[in-house]
Amino acid sequence: MRSGSAYAKVNGLEMYYEVHGVDRAPRRPLVLLHGGVLTVGLSFGAVLPALTADRLVVAPELQGHGHTADIDRAMRVPDLASDVVALLDAIGVEEADFLGYSLGGLIALEIGVRHPGRVGRLVLAAAPYTQDGVHEEVRTPDHSSPRLPGEADFREMADAYAASAPHPERFEDLLAKCSAAAHAPLPWTSDDLRGLTAPTLLVIGDTDFVRVEHAAEMQRLIPRSRLAVLPATTHMALMRRTSLLLPLLSEFLG
Repeated sequence: MRSGSAYAKVNGLEMYYEVHGVDRAPRRPLVLLHGGVLTVGLSFGAVLPALTADRLVVAPELQGHGHTADIDRAMRVPDLASDVVALLDAIGVEEADFLGYSLGGLIALEIGVRHPGRVGRLVLAAAPYTQDGVHEEVRTPDHSSPRLPGEADFREMADAYAASAPHPERFEDLLAKCSAAAHAPLPWTSDDLRGLTAPTLLVIGDTDFVRVEHAAEMQRLIPRSRLAVLPATTHMALMRRTSLLLPLLSEFLG
């Protein structure tokens, strides 16, 4: 059994990461990549106990998120993916399964495209591959939309940041950087998706940021991929729908 947290020096970051669960060969470790403005706990707290029951789980906190201090660098998906790969190099993980949620899903997709040899299985939760895959009311945004985080969600994010960040006064800076990252062009083509070699599970909510039609397009493009649309589920609730989500993850990753 291994459990705990540490920091690794990667690409100018002091990157925080957690390790949970059981290192049980021949099962690959599972890497969890959290959403924007979130932490490991906020993204995966509901599913961690089940995911760590019989395998090793590695869960980093990305640049400027949670315990990982920000650096003077924009938040770009390729750079964040490079940080994760460098962390895995530093701790000796050559190949893993990946579960990425929201921003973390974009990073997991980038790793799957650029570093296919590092990926066993890939779970992309609420992650588009082009900006037009996101609902217009999210891109604009329309703050009355039920798809968007509400006041309670932002309060939860702010509280988690205040409790863990090296510079808790910089929460607004994190929001600004994550907003810029969320609206930046995404670096993939349909051919990149066709070239994915890892078996892939796509998961979205039916009231998600990502359009159901776009997720269906991704499923058609990615070889050996599956798509699950969770009913009555918003973007923020997706990783907490344990009664629906855990059986899917157990079957796919098991």
